[in-house]
Amino acid sequence: MDNESSNVSQAEEIKVQANEAFKAHKYGQAIDLYTQAIELNSQNAVYWANRAFAHTKLEEYGSAIQDATKAIEVDPKYSKGYYRRGAAYLAMGKFKEALKDFQQVKKICPNDPDATKKLKECEKAVMKLKFEEAISVPESERRFVADSIDYHSIGTSPGSSSMPTQVGIAAVAVAFVAVLAMMLGAAAATMVAAVVVVVLGTWWWGGSTEVEPQYSGAKIEGDVVTLDFVKKMMDDFKNQKCLHKRYAFQIVLQMREMLRSQPSLVDINVPDGRHFTVCGDVHGQFYDLINIFELNGLPSEENPYLFNGDFVDRGSFSVEVILTLFALKCMCPSAIYLARGNHESRSMNKIYGFEGEVRSKLSEKFVELFAEVFCCLPLAHVINQKVFVVHGGLFSVDGVKLSDIKAVDRFCEPPEEGLMCELLWSDPQPFPGRGPSKRGVGLSFGADVTRKFLQDNNLDLIVRSHEVKDEGYEIEHDGKLITIFSAPNYCDQMGNKGAYIRFEAPDLKPNIVTFSAVPHPDVKPMAYANNFLRMFQ
Repeated sequence: MDNESSNVSQAEEIKVQANEAFKAHKYGQAIDLYTQAIELNSQNAVYWANRAFAHTKLEEYGSAIQDATKAIEVDPKYSKGYYRRGAAYLAMGKFKEALKDFQQVKKICPNDPDATKKLKECEKAVMKLKFEEAISVPESERRFVADSIDYHSIGTSPGSSSMPTQVGIAAVAVAFVAVLAMMLGAAAATMVAAVVVVVLGTWWWGGSTEVEPQYSGAKIEGDVVTLDFVKKMMDDFKNQKCLHKRYAFQIVLQMREMLRSQPSLVDINVPDGRHFTVCGDVHGQFYDLINIFELNGLPSEENPYLFNGDFVDRGSFSVEVILTLFALKCMCPSAIYLARGNHESRSMNKIYGFEGEVRSKLSEKFVELFAEVFCCLPLAHVINQKVFVVHGGLFSVDGVKLSDIKAVDRFCEPPEEGLMCELLWSDPQPFPGRGPSKRGVGLSFGADVTRKFLQDNNLDLIVRSHEVKDEGYEIEHDGKLITIFSAPNYCDQMGNKGAYIRFEAPDLKPNIVTFSAVPHPDVKPMAYANNFLRMFQ
């Protein structure tokens, strides 16, 4: 009995230390300390819920859901257990599951104004999701927005290239509201009509792309994106000026044509005596991207780069990042390679800010256009038949060959299982074998899985990104796997360094360079994110 009392007391002391680590944004340390408290007293729901919150901060939503569920099992009336699980479901885009948990929070705490507010916001999110599902077009019938735009004709008259499309959509919308009025009554139809009017207004006026005489920003002369244009555009972005939509259309459409012809696995050849730079996640941190170029030089044929996915979301300068990377690729295709990350997807962009930012800085049409182009991004690269570079990681089965990756049909939104999902979502683990993903998507894989994949494909090294690291990188799996992350002080709160890898041919020995965050204008991360998600930041 005395020993049990001692464990409970010791667990409380450790919880206090864990809370301090959490406040200092040392979430990994907090998780370790909460784990120690749980080992001493597993019947305290607070420890499980607190550890769930720390997992959420590290984007380990699968682990957060497991811990929050355990908190609920320990104490079914502990509201924070449902609250933490609902927040994790929300971060994964699982709004319907989140709604159930917030309904339970409201049931337990009926007079809590915060619970009421979050429940209402969640209900709105679910209603919006149902509305989008109701009006969605089957994949087989969907027309590509890119096919309706001819940037050559843009600039002669407002919206000249897209007016017929807009008129057609307006007609369909009017008919849709009329049917709703008959089915649901005038009140419901009026509410939906208001939504339709807002969406159509954004679409219609977003189509106006004439270059005004007073526009003094960067301009593309003809079809060729030049270095001078890119430099001018980057300078404009640094001064928080926008690129005209006409030139944004040209960059994104040219990028789409270029990417569509590439395989899902791209081979890169670095000649002897030359170097090659690999960067990890940038996540909309434009000013840190510019810093990379100042430290390591602009991309060129003599100074090529690979950016390994997650260009957008979280950071509030994602439009500037993606247009810069796309323009550089248009300028010189061999100067820069781009891989798809898990955040180059509709579901992530809808939640974590890119979609809202695109609507604010460009137009609704660009939301669809970027989604289409992201589906064209390659999934992985191999440098000199030695180094495999992928955003996430490896697979749930052995025996996957490079030819299997090359054969993946990537022109779609990422599925929730299979090779494409695992390439974008999986993470390494410190112990052998495979385990469930701490994110709730993909899996975790050990050094033995890494070793076998390299042996099967005659490779030397895996480079991946996808995870924030204190030093900007981490070397794991007996030196055979490197995680690289290029967004320093991630979300303005993690305090981490950024890093990139410079390879020198022919030996391709990795030279890792770290760097710190640079100042940026006072626009907070997630400024354009889903309103509901921002409530939990």
